[in-house]
Amino acid sequence: MATSYPTPLYSHAGRGEFSEVYEPAEDSFLLIDALEKDAEMLQLKRGWQWIRSGVCISGISGWTLSPVHVSKSDMKSSQCTAMTASCNGVSLQPVLTDLVGSKGIEAAWAGGKRGREVTDRFLPLVAQLLSKKGLFYLVTIAENNPEEIIRLLQECGLRGESCLSTRAGNERLCILRFSWSQQT
Repeated sequence: MATSYPTPLYSHAGRGEFSEVYEPAEDSFLLIDALEKDAEMLQLKRGWQWIRSGVCISGISGWTLSPVHVSKSDMKSSQCTAMTASCNGVSLQPVLTDLVGSKGIEAAWAGGKRGREVTDRFLPLVAQLLSKKGLFYLVTIAENNPEEIIRLLQECGLRGESCLSTRAGNERLCILRFSWSQQT
């Protein structure tokens, strides 16, 4: 049976000073569901590192597990992520990146060609950032071609699989989970 956690506090996302930060939606909650499903396995991976690549998001998925290294695209989303973590008693370290050129909330959903402009810039870094005991979770939609992403990271020595999926409106969401092929 999967471990269940309370829904994180995130009422500040999408409001006030964080009005330009993407509020949690089906993709964020599906990621939380995947982490809850994997909770027992994750508990066994003491000393692991978790990387969530995201753009202009509220940071609600970071509450589930700790320590967390969250990659963000701008200052407001990074601050919102830090506030979400604080509200939920989680320690994490948001990192600002230049992966998204767009400003404002459209950066959360305007992914460029095939919705992978940002993802394709980040994927080559995953193998460099992920510890040998680490796991990498990636939220995708069908248009992102998840099978191709799995093949690309396989070339870097990572094993990938779909661990959870659902339909949300006209989108088919899928959570991909990656780990090193050879555990050392």
